[in-house]
Amino acid sequence: MPTAKVAITIENDLLMTVDWLVSQGKYTNRSQAIQTAVRENLKHWKRTIFDEALKRVNLREERELADEKLQGDTWRKSRPLMKGKSPAGRK
Repeated sequence: MPTAKVAITIENDLLMTVDWLVSQGKYTNRSQAIQTAVRENLKHWKRTIFDEALKRVNLREERELADEKLQGDTWRKSRPLMKGKSPAGRK
């Protein structure tokens, strides 16, 4: 995957922890350690955003809409074919 070089300002204690992890062989270098931390944090935020959006879903309303759609599809499938019309031509 393509990468870009960036400069960041980081607190000394965080950098010391990153350096310690690199020295312990957990990461090959600072860039890999920081990139992994950013990736994991972004995964967390994506899940949080998804969870918050899910909380806004009205399950009763969604269920009613799904039931309406299913009933409509069942009605269409059970309709007798009109002469000269193919099943694909039905709307």
